[in-house]
Amino acid sequence: MAVNTASRAETGEVVRHKITLEEFEHMVSAGVFQEDARLELIEGVLVDMTPVGFDHGFGVANLIRVIGKLAGESALVWVQSPIRLPDNTRPEPDFALLKPRPDLSPGSPPTAADVILVVEVSDTSLNYDRKVKAPLYAAALIPEYWIVNLHERTIEVYTNPAEGAYKQTHTVGTGDPLRLPAPLEGTMHVSDILPSQATN
Repeated sequence: MAVNTASRAETGEVVRHKITLEEFEHMVSAGVFQEDARLELIEGVLVDMTPVGFDHGFGVANLIRVIGKLAGESALVWVQSPIRLPDNTRPEPDFALLKPRPDLSPGSPPTAADVILVVEVSDTSLNYDRKVKAPLYAAALIPEYWIVNLHERTIEVYTNPAEGAYKQTHTVGTGDPLRLPAPLEGTMHVSDILPSQATN
């Protein structure tokens, strides 16, 4: 028997109205949202992204500076911008490296197949990035996912996606070397992204 909206409200059940990727992108193009709105579409549900703090901002800036230089012309640096994934999902990861392809453009935007690496810089979003974002990226077969853990000053590395999960994970600490994912070449140190915090 169908349950009406009123009875759902009485029981405290949240009623969500899902939208498709096409509907969301039409709304974005039509200017439905404010220009500074930070929204992601996750499995058909609009999710508000948390405001960016200074530690987060410098983490993203260091990713651009360090990895962008190492990647050179072998990859396109994609910063806090959308990627189309299956199941009506369009996240805006903090940082990604894309395979350069001739037709990559607003008319042919990036999908999971274009992604070499995706990175989230995490402070208050750490649990979300581990439990929601990781399965989404793994299900889309994005080969490598990093979480820059601002609390513990480490980078969590997730690889070998299969069956909706990353089968291999390891954590790299400050000062330890970290290689860029294949087919890219180059090694950096976690301290290049997460320098020691100043003390008073």
